[in-house]
Amino acid sequence: MIDQAMTPDRVAAESRLALDRIGSLARHTPLAIAPWLAASPGSQVFLKLENRQTTGSFKLRGALNRLMTLTDEQRRRGCVAASSGNHGAAVAWAQKNLGIHGTIFVPEHTSSSKIDKIREFGGKVQTFGTDGLDTEQHARAYAAEHGQFYVSPYNDPQVVAGQGTIGVELLDDLQDIDRVFVAVGGGGLISGIASVLRSANPSVEVIGCQPAESAVMAASVDAGRIVELESGETLSDGTAGGIESDSVTFALCRELVDEFIIVDESEIAAAMRDYRAAEGERVEGAAGVAIAAVKKHAGDVSGNSIVIICGGNVSDATWASVTSSEDS
Repeated sequence: MIDQAMTPDRVAAESRLALDRIGSLARHTPLAIAPWLAASPGSQVFLKLENRQTTGSFKLRGALNRLMTLTDEQRRRGCVAASSGNHGAAVAWAQKNLGIHGTIFVPEHTSSSKIDKIREFGGKVQTFGTDGLDTEQHARAYAAEHGQFYVSPYNDPQVVAGQGTIGVELLDDLQDIDRVFVAVGGGGLISGIASVLRSANPSVEVIGCQPAESAVMAASVDAGRIVELESGETLSDGTAGGIESDSVTFALCRELVDEFIIVDESEIAAAMRDYRAAEGERVEGAAGVAIAAVKKHAGDVSGNSIVIICGGNVSDATWASVTSSEDS
């Protein structure tokens, strides 16, 4: 088992082990070409469709890997998670399929569709807090009080390794990768993917994508330490909120992310609409952040770019706000 002192090479190695571990339960999601996003001759943009993962989000990978590496005693006692929705749904699905019980804490503003999905998978839901970080802190305290294991959405080496399985699949599906665009919240997804891709090719460009209303990781990397910032309202609720002060992802992001692209709410909404028009399906705001970043970066993109479509769980109410903003 990996410890807190993670290096990219070690994360990459653990991600390959994680794929062997979770491969019978998590889907190998499709990699689709998106000509509508290629802005220059000779460039190709590919979409890694994690919105088609079993729970509608990449989060299943990290949750499965973490729960499958628990001891028998930890499984018996159960586990606790904190989530804006997708991690909670993933933990609930993994718990149900692995025979583990537990509680999922969500912030008070979590979309109804994400809460419904957690409950659909058998998860017990409780609400606490208005920011992802205070929900996480409460869930950790609850887990400690009840002698249960806390399953972090990002601040856990085995969760990072689980998300890194996406990188392993990318290398299996496409030989030449020049850059990858990844939405960033706590940093587990980009840390895992970047570690795997860079271990195979150190020249792969890693671009972190964040909403202007909650660009905590970008600000932290810029400051050289994890900073506290108040998050505003954003369509990218899956990446919103603070970062735990001891997060294992910070050092990885500082080492591996070449650039952060910050997008505003109108750019996120436009990207979500563009995806629906081109691909015929909805994606959530966090995926819209990565798409918007590609569009913003378009003049500089050449070769093969990967965009992680990290999730597709978007409520009807949120989608109505996205489509109505087109006319405003």
